[in-house]
Amino acid sequence: MDKKVVTVVGATGALGSKIVKALLDKDVHVRALVRATSNRSGLQDLGVTDFVTGDMMDPGPLLKALSAVPKSDALVASAAGYTRHTKGDSPKTDVQGYRNLVDATKAAGISRFVMVSILECDKAAGVSHFYHKHLVEKYLREKGQPFIALRAGAFLDQARDFVLSKVPKGIFPAFIPGVEYGMIYTPDLARYAAIAATSLADRELNTTVDVGWESPASGTSVAQAFSKVLGKTIVARPAFPPFVVNVVLPFMGLFVGGVSDMNEMMKWIKTGAYTSKNTQRQKELFGDLPTIEEAVRRYCKDRKLI
Repeated sequence: MDKKVVTVVGATGALGSKIVKALLDKDVHVRALVRATSNRSGLQDLGVTDFVTGDMMDPGPLLKALSAVPKSDALVASAAGYTRHTKGDSPKTDVQGYRNLVDATKAAGISRFVMVSILECDKAAGVSHFYHKHLVEKYLREKGQPFIALRAGAFLDQARDFVLSKVPKGIFPAFIPGVEYGMIYTPDLARYAAIAATSLADRELNTTVDVGWESPASGTSVAQAFSKVLGKTIVARPAFPPFVVNVVLPFMGLFVGGVSDMNEMMKWIKTGAYTSKNTQRQKELFGDLPTIEEAVRRYCKDRKLI
């Protein structure tokens, strides 16, 4: 096969499907790792024909899937057990599942592991689903598996896009109002992942790279960008009522682990730590460092708001 072969793990997810499209746009042969019960129709509509069946929590079949012929040139991992977007996901996926995935990638002889990580995850020991990404990065180094980890900030467009319904009403729902933090538009992250899997020189591997916009964003600055792009006033409003943030989440966190982690995440982001410390590295590797307005404009075009 003349084309490069890239295996995508998490391909059926909102981000994973965008990564698949970005790879197909680069004329790459995409192999999607899916569970036996996964809905493949969206990927098939994109043009994917190569599917291998496996589960990150089941090492034997996982290795068999990653050893498919022709051998993959790279693997891109965007799976996230914490979100539980797919039946069978759990926080265990983000720890043991990723360890199994690294082991299988190494054993299968795949020469490049591209991981979707989280901005400043090594500094967020109190936020388990952030810190788990750092532990995977550390494990990749320990195993000697060549890798590049793309440390992304908060997504402008969530898997369940709650921005789209609010902006036409003149509101931008700010996750944590009044605090600046790193943000990214997911098609950009997908494009960077495709470049990392296929185009970056080997000398650029074994590192982490912050990816996002050229500067941190606050609810106010994103609302101002929407106002300029749409030519109407958009104001920032809390995505969650203060009572929910200050009372409900902390109380529920006493009993529900996932809610506790979300509460800790929000407290950590409020410290201002969730920002890139080196934006220029992104520009060096991917030739791109979007402004807030540029990203918002593309979002509006893609959502047919303009």
